[in-house]
Amino acid sequence: MSKIKKLLKKNPLIFAVHQKYQKWKFDKVSELSLTDPEKVSKIRYKNIFGKEPDLENPKTFNEKLLWLKLNKYADDPLVSQCSDKYAVREYVEKCGLGHTLNDLIGAWDKASEIDWKSLPRRFAIKCNHGCGYNLICQDKSKFDTKKAAEQLDAWMEDDFWKEYAEVHYRTIPKKIICEKYLEGKGNALPVDFKIYCFNGEPEYIGNFIERDIVTDDILRGYFDLNWNPSPVFKGEMQPELFERPKTLETMLEYARILAKPFPFVRVDFYEVDGKIYFGELTFTPTGCLATYYTDEAQQKLGELLDVKA
Repeated sequence: MSKIKKLLKKNPLIFAVHQKYQKWKFDKVSELSLTDPEKVSKIRYKNIFGKEPDLENPKTFNEKLLWLKLNKYADDPLVSQCSDKYAVREYVEKCGLGHTLNDLIGAWDKASEIDWKSLPRRFAIKCNHGCGYNLICQDKSKFDTKKAAEQLDAWMEDDFWKEYAEVHYRTIPKKIICEKYLEGKGNALPVDFKIYCFNGEPEYIGNFIERDIVTDDILRGYFDLNWNPSPVFKGEMQPELFERPKTLETMLEYARILAKPFPFVRVDFYEVDGKIYFGELTFTPTGCLATYYTDEAQQKLGELLDVKA
Protein backbone atom coordinates (compact mmCIF):
# COMPACT_ATOMS: atom_id res chain seq x y z
CA MET A 1 0.00 0.00 0.00
CA SER A 2 1.34 3.45 -0.90
CA LYS A 3 2.18 6.05 1.76
CA ILE A 4 -0.66 8.26 0.51
CA LYS A 5 -3.20 5.46 0.91
CA LYS A 6 -1.90 4.71 4.41
CA LEU A 7 -2.33 8.35 5.38
CA LEU A 8 -5.78 8.53 3.84
CA LYS A 9 -6.91 5.43 5.71
CA LYS A 10 -6.11 7.12 9.00
CA ASN A 11 -8.98 9.51 8.28
CA PRO A 12 -12.04 7.45 7.25
CA LEU A 13 -13.99 10.49 5.99
CA ILE A 14 -11.19 11.72 3.73
CA PHE A 15 -10.55 8.16 2.58
CA ALA A 16 -14.23 7.69 1.67
CA VAL A 17 -14.19 10.92 -0.38
CA HIS A 18 -10.96 9.82 -2.06
CA GLN A 19 -12.50 6.44 -2.96
CA LYS A 20 -15.58 8.10 -4.44
CA TYR A 21 -13.38 10.40 -6.50
CA GLN A 22 -11.34 7.45 -7.76
CA LYS A 23 -14.52 5.61 -8.77
CA TRP A 24 -15.85 8.71 -10.54
CA LYS A 25 -12.56 9.06 -12.43
CA PHE A 26 -12.58 5.36 -13.32
CA ASP A 27 -16.18 5.56 -14.59
CA LYS A 28 -15.41 8.66 -16.68
CA VAL A 29 -12.59 6.82 -18.41
CA SER A 30 -14.85 3.78 -18.92
CA GLU A 31 -17.34 5.90 -20.86
CA LEU A 32 -14.60 6.69 -23.39
CA SER A 33 -14.79 3.04 -24.47
CA LEU A 34 -17.80 3.99 -26.56
CA THR A 35 -15.73 6.25 -28.82
CA ASP A 36 -12.04 5.51 -28.24
CA PRO A 37 -11.23 2.05 -26.81
CA GLU A 38 -7.55 2.49 -27.65
CA LYS A 39 -7.31 5.62 -25.51
CA VAL A 40 -8.99 3.82 -22.60
CA SER A 41 -6.53 0.93 -22.98
CA LYS A 42 -3.56 3.29 -22.91
CA ILE A 43 -4.88 5.15 -19.85
CA ARG A 44 -5.51 1.93 -17.91
CA TYR A 45 -2.09 0.56 -18.86
CA LYS A 46 -0.28 3.76 -17.86
CA ASN A 47 -2.12 3.90 -14.52
CA ILE A 48 -0.74 0.48 -13.64
CA PHE A 49 2.68 0.36 -15.30
CA GLY A 50 3.60 4.05 -15.39
CA LYS A 51 4.05 4.18 -19.16
CA GLU A 52 1.99 3.80 -22.31
CA PRO A 53 1.98 0.44 -24.10
CA ASP A 54 3.74 0.13 -27.45
CA LEU A 55 0.86 -0.80 -29.71
CA GLU A 56 2.72 -0.06 -32.93
CA ASN A 57 5.33 -2.72 -32.27
CA PRO A 58 4.08 -4.76 -29.29
CA LYS A 59 6.60 -7.09 -27.65
CA THR A 60 5.42 -7.99 -24.15
CA PHE A 61 2.55 -10.36 -23.46
CA ASN A 62 0.29 -7.61 -22.11
CA GLU A 63 1.04 -5.36 -25.09
CA LYS A 64 0.28 -8.12 -27.56
CA LEU A 65 -2.97 -8.99 -25.80
CA LEU A 66 -3.95 -5.31 -25.99
CA TRP A 67 -3.15 -5.29 -29.70
CA LEU A 68 -5.29 -8.39 -30.24
CA LYS A 69 -8.11 -6.92 -28.18
CA LEU A 70 -8.20 -3.75 -30.26
CA ASN A 71 -7.37 -5.11 -33.72
CA LYS A 72 -8.54 -8.71 -34.04
CA TYR A 73 -10.85 -9.64 -31.22
CA ALA A 74 -12.99 -6.47 -31.13
CA ASP A 75 -14.97 -7.34 -34.28
CA ASP A 76 -14.62 -11.12 -34.28
CA PRO A 77 -18.08 -12.71 -33.85
CA LEU A 78 -16.58 -16.05 -32.77
CA VAL A 79 -14.54 -14.37 -30.03
CA SER A 80 -17.67 -12.58 -28.85
CA GLN A 81 -19.67 -15.82 -28.87
CA CYS A 82 -16.95 -17.67 -26.96
CA SER A 83 -16.69 -14.88 -24.37
CA ASP A 84 -20.42 -15.33 -23.71
CA LYS A 85 -20.77 -17.88 -20.90
CA TYR A 86 -24.11 -18.98 -22.38
CA ALA A 87 -23.47 -18.94 -26.13
CA VAL A 88 -20.05 -20.60 -25.76
CA ARG A 89 -21.90 -23.85 -25.01
CA GLU A 90 -22.88 -24.05 -28.70
CA TYR A 91 -19.23 -23.66 -29.76
CA VAL A 92 -18.12 -26.40 -27.34
CA GLU A 93 -20.83 -28.67 -28.77
CA LYS A 94 -19.71 -27.95 -32.35
CA CYS A 95 -16.16 -28.88 -31.37
CA GLY A 96 -17.41 -32.31 -30.29
CA LEU A 97 -16.89 -31.63 -26.59
CA GLY A 98 -20.48 -31.30 -25.44
CA HIS A 99 -19.85 -34.07 -22.92
CA THR A 100 -17.62 -31.65 -20.94
CA LEU A 101 -20.40 -29.08 -20.45
CA ASN A 102 -21.89 -28.70 -16.99
CA ASP A 103 -25.65 -29.31 -16.76
CA LEU A 104 -27.64 -26.18 -17.60
CA ILE A 105 -30.58 -25.76 -15.21
CA GLY A 106 -32.04 -22.55 -16.65
CA ALA A 107 -31.48 -19.27 -18.47
CA TRP A 108 -33.37 -16.00 -17.99
CA ASP A 109 -33.35 -12.38 -19.14
CA LYS A 110 -33.99 -10.97 -15.65
CA ALA A 111 -34.07 -12.19 -12.08
CA SER A 112 -37.86 -11.79 -11.75
CA GLU A 113 -38.26 -14.67 -14.23
CA ILE A 114 -36.47 -17.15 -11.95
CA ASP A 115 -38.64 -19.69 -10.15
CA TRP A 116 -36.38 -20.14 -7.15
CA LYS A 117 -38.55 -22.92 -5.70
CA SER A 118 -37.91 -25.08 -8.75
CA LEU A 119 -34.12 -24.88 -8.42
CA PRO A 120 -32.24 -27.76 -6.77
CA ARG A 121 -30.84 -27.49 -3.25
CA ARG A 122 -27.41 -26.57 -4.60
CA PHE A 123 -26.54 -24.64 -7.75
CA ALA A 124 -24.30 -22.01 -9.36
CA ILE A 125 -25.96 -18.95 -10.89
CA LYS A 126 -24.19 -16.27 -12.92
CA CYS A 127 -24.43 -13.57 -15.56
CA ASN A 128 -22.94 -14.38 -18.94
CA HIS A 129 -21.52 -11.03 -20.10
CA GLY A 130 -18.40 -10.56 -17.99
CA CYS A 131 -16.26 -11.85 -15.15
CA GLY A 132 -16.98 -12.13 -11.44
CA TYR A 133 -20.76 -12.29 -11.80
CA ASN A 134 -21.15 -15.56 -9.88
CA LEU A 135 -23.26 -16.72 -6.94
CA ILE A 136 -22.79 -20.18 -5.41
CA CYS A 137 -25.62 -21.78 -3.44
CA GLN A 138 -24.61 -24.74 -1.27
CA ASP A 139 -27.90 -24.91 0.61
CA LYS A 140 -31.05 -23.24 -0.73
CA SER A 141 -32.69 -23.24 2.72
CA LYS A 142 -30.00 -20.76 3.82
CA PHE A 143 -29.79 -18.85 0.55
CA ASP A 144 -31.23 -15.32 0.47
CA THR A 145 -33.03 -15.38 -2.89
CA LYS A 146 -34.22 -11.78 -2.57
CA LYS A 147 -30.69 -10.51 -2.05
CA ALA A 148 -29.47 -12.77 -4.86
CA ALA A 149 -32.11 -11.38 -7.26
CA GLU A 150 -31.11 -7.81 -6.39
CA GLN A 151 -27.45 -8.63 -7.03
CA LEU A 152 -28.19 -10.33 -10.34
CA ASP A 153 -30.32 -7.40 -11.54
CA ALA A 154 -27.52 -5.00 -10.58
CA TRP A 155 -25.01 -7.07 -12.56
CA MET A 156 -27.37 -7.16 -15.54
CA GLU A 157 -27.25 -3.36 -15.58
CA ASP A 158 -23.45 -3.38 -15.76
CA ASP A 159 -21.71 -2.79 -19.07
CA PHE A 160 -18.73 -4.92 -18.12
CA TRP A 161 -16.94 -4.35 -21.43
CA LYS A 162 -16.51 -0.62 -20.84
CA GLU A 163 -14.22 -0.88 -17.82
CA TYR A 164 -11.17 -2.02 -19.79
CA ALA A 165 -12.51 -1.47 -23.33
CA GLU A 166 -12.96 -5.20 -23.88
CA VAL A 167 -15.09 -4.60 -26.95
CA HIS A 168 -15.66 -8.29 -27.70
CA TYR A 169 -18.03 -8.40 -24.70
CA ARG A 170 -20.09 -5.48 -26.00
CA THR A 171 -22.49 -7.39 -28.28
CA ILE A 172 -23.24 -10.23 -25.85
CA PRO A 173 -27.00 -10.53 -25.21
CA LYS A 174 -27.16 -10.47 -21.42
CA LYS A 175 -28.47 -13.59 -19.69
CA ILE A 176 -28.67 -15.08 -16.21
CA ILE A 177 -27.76 -18.75 -16.29
CA CYS A 178 -27.92 -21.47 -13.66
CA GLU A 179 -25.77 -24.61 -13.71
CA LYS A 180 -25.33 -27.71 -11.61
CA TYR A 181 -23.26 -27.24 -8.46
CA LEU A 182 -19.82 -28.81 -8.84
CA GLU A 183 -18.43 -29.97 -5.53
CA GLY A 184 -14.79 -29.74 -4.58
CA LYS A 185 -13.14 -30.95 -1.40
CA GLY A 186 -14.56 -29.54 1.82
CA ASN A 187 -16.02 -26.04 1.68
CA ALA A 188 -14.25 -25.24 -1.57
CA LEU A 189 -14.93 -24.90 -5.26
CA PRO A 190 -13.55 -27.61 -7.55
CA VAL A 191 -9.93 -27.50 -8.67
CA ASP A 192 -9.57 -25.09 -11.59
CA PHE A 193 -7.09 -25.61 -14.44
CA LYS A 194 -6.38 -22.64 -16.73
CA ILE A 195 -4.54 -23.65 -19.90
CA TYR A 196 -2.74 -20.83 -21.73
CA CYS A 197 -2.89 -21.53 -25.48
CA PHE A 198 -0.81 -19.69 -28.08
CA ASN A 199 -1.73 -20.03 -31.76
CA GLY A 200 -3.73 -23.14 -30.91
CA GLU A 201 -1.10 -24.85 -28.75
CA PRO A 202 -1.12 -25.16 -24.93
CA GLU A 203 2.03 -23.83 -23.28
CA TYR A 204 1.33 -23.28 -19.58
CA ILE A 205 -1.21 -24.43 -17.01
CA GLY A 206 -2.44 -22.39 -14.09
CA ASN A 207 -3.76 -24.46 -11.18
CA PHE A 208 -6.10 -22.73 -8.71
CA ILE A 209 -6.96 -24.69 -5.57
CA GLU A 210 -8.58 -24.20 -2.17
CA ARG A 211 -10.99 -21.61 -3.56
CA ASP A 212 -13.09 -21.26 -0.43
CA ILE A 213 -16.58 -19.90 -1.15
CA VAL A 214 -16.65 -17.77 2.01
CA THR A 215 -13.10 -16.38 2.10
CA ASP A 216 -12.27 -16.77 -1.61
CA ASP A 217 -8.77 -17.85 -0.58
CA ILE A 218 -6.83 -19.15 -3.56
CA LEU A 219 -3.55 -20.98 -3.97
CA ARG A 220 -2.10 -20.41 -7.43
CA GLY A 221 0.42 -22.65 -9.11
CA TYR A 222 1.78 -22.53 -12.66
CA PHE A 223 3.23 -25.48 -14.57
CA ASP A 224 4.56 -26.47 -17.96
CA LEU A 225 2.90 -29.25 -19.97
CA ASN A 226 4.86 -31.93 -18.08
CA TRP A 227 3.65 -30.55 -14.75
CA ASN A 228 6.98 -29.02 -13.84
CA PRO A 229 6.66 -25.77 -11.82
CA SER A 230 7.03 -22.75 -14.10
CA PRO A 231 9.05 -19.69 -13.05
CA VAL A 232 7.21 -17.34 -15.42
CA PHE A 233 4.77 -16.11 -12.77
CA LYS A 234 5.63 -14.03 -9.72
CA GLY A 235 5.55 -15.38 -6.20
CA GLU A 236 6.90 -18.45 -4.46
CA MET A 237 5.33 -21.82 -5.16
CA GLN A 238 5.03 -25.00 -3.13
CA PRO A 239 4.75 -27.59 -5.91
CA GLU A 240 3.89 -30.37 -3.46
CA LEU A 241 0.53 -28.67 -2.78
CA PHE A 242 -0.56 -29.01 -6.41
CA GLU A 243 -1.57 -32.46 -7.56
CA ARG A 244 -1.13 -33.34 -11.22
CA PRO A 245 -4.62 -33.89 -12.64
CA LYS A 246 -5.43 -37.45 -13.64
CA THR A 247 -6.92 -36.16 -16.89
CA LEU A 248 -4.05 -33.80 -17.81
CA GLU A 249 -3.32 -35.22 -21.28
CA THR A 250 -7.02 -35.26 -22.18
CA MET A 251 -7.42 -31.68 -20.94
CA LEU A 252 -4.54 -30.56 -23.13
CA GLU A 253 -6.06 -32.28 -26.17
CA TYR A 254 -9.45 -30.65 -25.50
CA ALA A 255 -7.70 -27.29 -25.11
CA ARG A 256 -6.06 -27.70 -28.53
CA ILE A 257 -9.44 -28.35 -30.12
CA LEU A 258 -11.11 -25.32 -28.51
CA ALA A 259 -8.14 -22.97 -29.02
CA LYS A 260 -7.48 -23.82 -32.67
CA PRO A 261 -9.01 -20.67 -34.28
CA PHE A 262 -7.42 -18.14 -31.94
CA PRO A 263 -3.97 -16.46 -31.61
CA PHE A 264 -4.40 -16.59 -27.85
CA VAL A 265 -7.04 -17.94 -25.52
CA ARG A 266 -7.02 -19.34 -22.00
CA VAL A 267 -9.08 -22.53 -21.81
CA ASP A 268 -10.41 -23.31 -18.33
CA PHE A 269 -11.48 -26.73 -17.06
CA TYR A 270 -12.49 -28.28 -13.77
CA GLU A 271 -11.67 -31.83 -12.73
CA VAL A 272 -14.24 -33.44 -10.43
CA ASP A 273 -13.95 -37.12 -9.49
CA GLY A 274 -11.84 -37.79 -12.57
CA LYS A 275 -14.29 -36.08 -14.95
CA ILE A 276 -13.45 -32.98 -17.00
CA TYR A 277 -15.88 -30.06 -16.99
CA PHE A 278 -15.51 -27.10 -19.34
CA GLY A 279 -15.20 -23.77 -17.49
CA GLU A 280 -14.82 -20.87 -19.92
CA LEU A 281 -12.70 -19.30 -22.66
CA THR A 282 -10.86 -16.10 -21.73
CA PHE A 283 -9.24 -13.93 -24.40
CA THR A 284 -8.09 -10.92 -22.38
CA PRO A 285 -7.20 -12.18 -18.87
CA THR A 286 -7.07 -9.40 -16.27
CA GLY A 287 -8.07 -6.94 -18.99
CA CYS A 288 -4.58 -7.38 -20.57
CA LEU A 289 -3.14 -5.65 -17.50
CA ALA A 290 -1.79 -8.56 -15.45
CA THR A 291 0.93 -7.75 -12.93
CA TYR A 292 1.59 -11.35 -11.86
CA TYR A 293 4.15 -12.11 -14.59
CA THR A 294 7.86 -11.54 -14.10
CA ASP A 295 9.51 -9.13 -16.55
CA GLU A 296 11.24 -12.12 -18.14
CA ALA A 297 7.89 -13.85 -18.49
CA GLN A 298 6.35 -10.83 -20.19
CA GLN A 299 9.00 -11.13 -22.87
CA LYS A 300 8.89 -14.92 -23.10
CA LEU A 301 5.10 -15.13 -23.33
CA GLY A 302 5.13 -12.26 -25.80
CA GLU A 303 7.53 -14.22 -28.04
CA LEU A 304 5.11 -17.16 -28.03
CA LEU A 305 2.26 -15.01 -29.30
CA ASP A 306 2.29 -14.20 -33.02
CA VAL A 307 -0.44 -11.57 -33.21
CA LYS A 308 -0.09 -10.77 -36.90
CA ALA A 309 -0.10 -14.33 -38.23
